[in-house]
Amino acid sequence: MALTNLQVVSVPVSDQDRAKQFYVGQLGFTEEIDASFGDSMRWVMLRPPGSGTAVTLVTWFESMPAGSMKGAVLGCDDISATLAELSSRGVAFNEDEIQDAPWGRWKTFDDPDGNGWVLQQDNPGFRA
Repeated sequence: MALTNLQVVSVPVSDQDRAKQFYVGQLGFTEEIDASFGDSMRWVMLRPPGSGTAVTLVTWFESMPAGSMKGAVLGCDDISATLAELSSRGVAFNEDEIQDAPWGRWKTFDDPDGNGWVLQQDNPGFRA
């Protein structure tokens, strides 16, 4: 099969500037592209640090209303340190405590539109 990777995930937002500020300013994503295309569309592509996959902040898919993305997972090596850093930048997490499971530890948060993300530290010893 010729599939090699997941390149881009579309994140549906209502305001690309507000969303970009959150993803770059609070989560630490890097801006890859911010350019107009078509008559009235804007391509805003951001990349999490060290990731091969980028996200685009989209406003033009009627079937993807702002805030409808749920369950995307952002990985980290040390969840406690990452939580402290992101919390200091104003990211609000949904659970009071870190959640534990055989596959890893996690907490969830939402972007300004309500798109749901999971911050997860994998358990290196876990095998399904």
